[in-house]
Amino acid sequence: MGRVYTEIYGCTANVADGEIALGILREAGWEVVDKPEDSDLILLVTCTVKKPTSDRMLYRIKKLKTYRKMLIVAGCMASGEGDKVKRIAPEAILVHPRAITRILEVVETRKDLTVGDGLDKLGKKRVLKNSVVGIVPVSEGCRWGRCGFCIVPFTRGRFVSHPLDKIMEEASRLISMGVKEIWLTSQDMGSYGLDLGRNMLPQLVNSIASLPGEFWIRIGMMNPIYLKPILRELAEAYLHPKVYKFLHLPVQSGSDKILRAMNRGYTTSTFREIIEYMKSRISELTVSTDIIVGYPGEDEEDFEETIKLIREIEPDSVNISKFFPRPHTPSEKLPQLDPKIIKERSRYITKVATEIAYKKNLKWIGWTGVALVDEIGEKGEAIARNIYYKPIVLKDECGHILLGRKIEVEVVDAKPHCLIGKQVKTINYES
Repeated sequence: MGRVYTEIYGCTANVADGEIALGILREAGWEVVDKPEDSDLILLVTCTVKKPTSDRMLYRIKKLKTYRKMLIVAGCMASGEGDKVKRIAPEAILVHPRAITRILEVVETRKDLTVGDGLDKLGKKRVLKNSVVGIVPVSEGCRWGRCGFCIVPFTRGRFVSHPLDKIMEEASRLISMGVKEIWLTSQDMGSYGLDLGRNMLPQLVNSIASLPGEFWIRIGMMNPIYLKPILRELAEAYLHPKVYKFLHLPVQSGSDKILRAMNRGYTTSTFREIIEYMKSRISELTVSTDIIVGYPGEDEEDFEETIKLIREIEPDSVNISKFFPRPHTPSEKLPQLDPKIIKERSRYITKVATEIAYKKNLKWIGWTGVALVDEIGEKGEAIARNIYYKPIVLKDECGHILLGRKIEVEVVDAKPHCLIGKQVKTINYES
């Protein structure tokens, strides 16, 4: 057929889409190559959730079109900012995120595919980006879909949950391929099953955990709005020995006034209640949250409320984003804050979050236990994660040798964003 080169950006759902597209192409006879100049087809899976990311995508499109190959632009930019793509690369072919399984049709016709239902992604062949990680999409689209800043409801479409039996089949297939981590992913894990009649997230986690095999489960981002009714059941599911004790719960602001302006649908007290309950049930729970700095209307008092919340909750990691208006969102039309103020606030909250993360990581020095090597660092070093999903960098160990193996690790040092460890012994030699 030909040779295909791929770049994938953005969320884990995007990674899964890219893996599926490559799997379909390879099954049809395409060879996957590592350099764009060696390819006949370039597939770019894009993200457009933040303006800096969108700008980077446009830069990559400009660069990749210079190779004069067939260029397919998939992902959220294709559905959300296709006009920008066409302005700089008229010859680029757009593929909607929910039409990625029709990649062969696109290659054959060389026509844009800007609609799709996205309901046939499970069960497809994959080319895994990481042989240790099996990403399982559990739904498409966003159930809430009302946040004032978010372009995702426009780019990803209406909310649809995949059937539980299909998700289990997909997880089983990936485990049989040798993956050691199952990542359950969606635009919001907290809403799984609501379109089917009830919230089925705890049942989903328990069902995947019941599958045979040696693997750990990572539960993706959850919107706080849907968790209170299932909080007790969810905590029980988290206690399963196969489930990473890792909670990604975006709060976005510590000010209830700003949360109302964002139309998030919950208050800071709801966020606190969820965190406090989960921490009370799960010792050493790793907590990650997201903050948007400089949302329209945010004043100094609102920002101080956010700092206060971060200091109170002490999350292990904070994903901090400077606010930029996105197309097709209500906030695009609001009066914007001075970029200098946003930059100053972003710098300050980053400093606070980094100090908290470092303080928390220092407590892990001296810890010894089991970890799974699931990543290879930029310098080839092994990166492992324990059951609390804490990244442990093993500077003296080769990632290519240990990837996919469980090892006993001693934490000997700490940095703000990772632990430093040394291998005590290898627990298993199976890949």
